[in-house]
Amino acid sequence: MTAVETDARATGRLGAGRVGEDAQRPDGTLKVTGEFAYASDLWHDDMVWGVTLRSPHPHARIRRIDVTEALTVPGVTAVLTADDVPGENAFGLEHADQPVLAADVVRYEGEPVALVAADHPETARRAAARIRVDYEVLPALTDPRRALDEDAPPVHPGGNLVRHLPLRRGEQGRTAPVVVSVDVEVGMQDQAFLGPESGLAVPAEDGGVDLFVATQWLHVDQRQICLALGMPPEKVRVTLAGVGGAFGGREDLSVHVHACLLALRTGRPVKMSYGREESFYGHVHRHPAWLSYEFGAEPDGTLVYARATVLLDGGAYASSTGAVVGNAGTLGLGPYRIPNVTVDAYGVFTNNPPCGAMRGFGCVQAAFAHEALMDSLADAVGVDRVEIRRRNGLREGDRNITGQVIDSAAPVAELLDRVAALPLPPPADTSDIRALPGAVGNTTHGEGVRRGIGYAVTYKNVGFSEGFDDYSTARVRLQVTGGEAVATVHTAAAEVGQGLVTVQQQIARTELGVQQVVVVPADTSVGSAGSTSASRQTYVTGGAVQAACAAVRTAVLQRAAVALDRPLTGLRLDGEEVVGPGGEVLTGLADVLGDDAVEETREYRHRPTHAVDPETGQGDAHVQFAFSAHRAVVDVDVELGLVKVVALDTAQDVGRAINPDAVVGQIHGGSAQGMGLALMEEVVVTDGHVRNPSFTDYLLPTILDMPPMQVEVLEYADPHAPYGVRGVGEPPTISSGPAVAAAVRDACGRPLRRVPIRPEHITGV
Repeated sequence: MTAVETDARATGRLGAGRVGEDAQRPDGTLKVTGEFAYASDLWHDDMVWGVTLRSPHPHARIRRIDVTEALTVPGVTAVLTADDVPGENAFGLEHADQPVLAADVVRYEGEPVALVAADHPETARRAAARIRVDYEVLPALTDPRRALDEDAPPVHPGGNLVRHLPLRRGEQGRTAPVVVSVDVEVGMQDQAFLGPESGLAVPAEDGGVDLFVATQWLHVDQRQICLALGMPPEKVRVTLAGVGGAFGGREDLSVHVHACLLALRTGRPVKMSYGREESFYGHVHRHPAWLSYEFGAEPDGTLVYARATVLLDGGAYASSTGAVVGNAGTLGLGPYRIPNVTVDAYGVFTNNPPCGAMRGFGCVQAAFAHEALMDSLADAVGVDRVEIRRRNGLREGDRNITGQVIDSAAPVAELLDRVAALPLPPPADTSDIRALPGAVGNTTHGEGVRRGIGYAVTYKNVGFSEGFDDYSTARVRLQVTGGEAVATVHTAAAEVGQGLVTVQQQIARTELGVQQVVVVPADTSVGSAGSTSASRQTYVTGGAVQAACAAVRTAVLQRAAVALDRPLTGLRLDGEEVVGPGGEVLTGLADVLGDDAVEETREYRHRPTHAVDPETGQGDAHVQFAFSAHRAVVDVDVELGLVKVVALDTAQDVGRAINPDAVVGQIHGGSAQGMGLALMEEVVVTDGHVRNPSFTDYLLPTILDMPPMQVEVLEYADPHAPYGVRGVGEPPTISSGPAVAAAVRDACGRPLRRVPIRPEHITGV
């Protein structure tokens, strides 16, 4: 029995409430006590260990690979190169442009070149170090601002452009009495999940393979693995292992194909688990961005036009860059009414590390630009920084910059009013160094400390966009076991820490009226649930579970109606009983079902989206929008460049809080991630080389950095969504960072056009 199976049985039947009630997470106690089985805990008695040899160069030609010395190391069971990939040596989320193992050329530092399996991980690492790769180092394109120049070297034969999205709305070339502009640079952020990439591949008797892996998207993983192995889906079975965070960094493959290749070659289970440094090389990051924005407005601050150019560095391979460009373009001017728009969003290839999905997905980078510009506009026309946003904020019934009607709540003004009305923290106590920037480092006693306040409001699409067939599948079974009714829910939706298992239990309890709900491990034996990304799982998998439960309920009540010889109308389930229109108990579930079980499978699709016009970017690209606002209060030592975030208050419309406690937790976590990008988080890449692949040098906010948060949750139900829900996880990451940056600007009086903000940006030294 694998660790993940043990864990699923341990967590399946713990208590939870119904929809709208606070519900305890079934994995919560196990995680805080250290008993939860993550993917890195997977074990098989007969397993060997796999490791990856990676390129030290951002760009090089592979002349020759010699594995002779590696094969002589005692304990080594296999050494594989690109020649050993039985199917297509390619994978990718949107385009299969990335080799499983580099064959002729490496395009970024850390690209996989060879694999080793051995009876001990250290043995495998020593053997990998003995592989001799003859590289011809090539010039590397590492400045994305040069990528589209005519003389730029092509990273791929087709050139360096991943996607260009133009948006044209209203009158082009429009002028206005008041004009403000800004150039902003956003650094590369890492998802920085605590559980590194890990998986266990087990060869099967049918010649296929079973893979247990931490991931976000089981069926897309399966599709890409099948392509590389040259196998049909029925021979590649993927099961979700315990996931230690994701945030977009597990959408792309990591150990998946490598572990399967080694397992099939050795005939033994193979475990692969990255260390922290390899994790930095082994997954995509948030796209660095260069943004140039201009707003034109009337003297009262009403927006007349916007012009913007967004450039995203996609790194060496496409990953989800095309979709990120779509978001950065279609949502890149913020939640504002702007009648005349000219936007060009680009994603380009470079020889930097690949970039792809991360929480906020293109909207995060853009928000730093449009919110900085709204502050500049407020100052230019002499309007309060909250009022300028209220005045221009989207409202229900408005059209956004793609021409799409916002056909449910768009409470921009209310969110701003809510955060502005929250009590402000008291002035800093300069007698307590713990309350000052630098804290117990005793670097300041308050002489140069200035307080700043900043606001930001943003919106984010929910679900996949631009015509993607976005759906989820759920299988629900109801039976009576040992005199107790038990509902079993089976989906392929990945629980990555957001609380989806709990949500599925709550929905089953609400729809079926039973208390005991088992959520079995997610795997590919049930239909696809799509990715755990885009804040979509509660919406689409919740909708699928709701639909499957409704089908089960109908089937049970039909049986009851036949057994009772009475009309179906008015019958309902209440607990483990069938009751009539007046609430009278008519019979029990045990009497209706006996030894039988009722099982139904349903797919759920949200209303369709549509591809935007390739020339104008106009169209109904998105299914739903979620809005959030933040107010940040900071103390800044303007002489030393130190920042302390004193408060980070927020308001967010969640449509319907399925699990209110979990909603607040998501808002806290998302806000921390946005604050981290504003002040400290950056993957530093110099000439294509990652300089800080560790948690020693890649700085994350800790519990000591996070300030108190006042959270206002609004519930304006979306009439198009199950239970009225809106996605929750991403909006707080988008608006928190710009609010912090605005507060720091307010305190120090400097423009601060780059994030993360460094001490020298504040001091000018």
